[in-house]
Amino acid sequence: MICLGNYARHLYTLAVLSTRPPKMGRPYQLKEGQSRLFHALPSGLEMEFIFQKGIQSQRYPFEESSRSVQIKEKNPPLVFVHGSFHAAWCWAEHWLPFFSRSGFDCYAVSLLGQGESDAPLGSAAGTLQTHADNVANFIAKEVRSPPVLLGHSFGGLIVQSYISDMINGQFSGSSNPKLAGAVLVCSVPPSGNSGLAWRYLFSKPVAAIKVTLSLAAKGFATFLPLFKETFFSKEMDDHLTQSYQELMKESSRMSLFDLKKLNASLPVRSVPKSSVNILIVGASNDFIVDNEGLCETAKFYGVTPICIEGVAHDIMLDCSWEKGARVILSWLDGLNGHSL
Repeated sequence: MICLGNYARHLYTLAVLSTRPPKMGRPYQLKEGQSRLFHALPSGLEMEFIFQKGIQSQRYPFEESSRSVQIKEKNPPLVFVHGSFHAAWCWAEHWLPFFSRSGFDCYAVSLLGQGESDAPLGSAAGTLQTHADNVANFIAKEVRSPPVLLGHSFGGLIVQSYISDMINGQFSGSSNPKLAGAVLVCSVPPSGNSGLAWRYLFSKPVAAIKVTLSLAAKGFATFLPLFKETFFSKEMDDHLTQSYQELMKESSRMSLFDLKKLNASLPVRSVPKSSVNILIVGASNDFIVDNEGLCETAKFYGVTPICIEGVAHDIMLDCSWEKGARVILSWLDGLNGHSL
């Protein structure tokens, strides 16, 4: 579906729509206004992204149209980074349409080896550094102004690496694209997931076994009740849950990280407090990232986290997905336009 309009014609100079056969057996069906494009990385591999253009905000119905347009033009683009077993589609289901309707241009990337993106050689899709570098290259080439970078779960850890590399000037190549802000959503903390695993082992041994079976052994792909408990609320519709299970199986053709190598590279290098506009959001029913993990991340950046009640780990797909979206939208409305 090609619905980019004049505003986004610049995408065609860099990203290309592809007619190549899909890598996912059952590709995600885009919603109205969304386009699937591919960004060519310096390695020659192509990274899928789904784009949805921001439309004039309807939140100011009694103001003059020129004022609404001015507000919309000040909105930073949003770039979404998924976590393990997901791809760009997880944002396209609800949050891309929501933020697009609020006047934000939205880009959701599929990291290498995930979704419709190319897969590199090796047993893992990349390292924390290479994933952050690829996102930086994407932003430098495809996004017209400093964006807000949003990361979920292990995608949140990639965003943390991005922030560290940006502040410390450590991106590979000559580009060092700046951000207008960052949002960490149910993010793995800067020390990685080992602390989470040990806490679960001693305080919630049954939950620890379930998480291990679901994620490390990929039991989520074959056992629907375990999949639902891992990612979603009890109230989630089973038919919809099963459709997401199929998409996750298709999305994760290879592991996002080699976890042993990943843990050896952690914790993420710290940055000065207040060096980035940052929002940290957790979920009260998160089966993967506990409250201690949420607080660790918040303390690392010197901010107060927001824990949203009644939602599970996949906050952007859960049956109450609007709760997280509205919290983030309120924070975005408060940004003063400052770019790093």
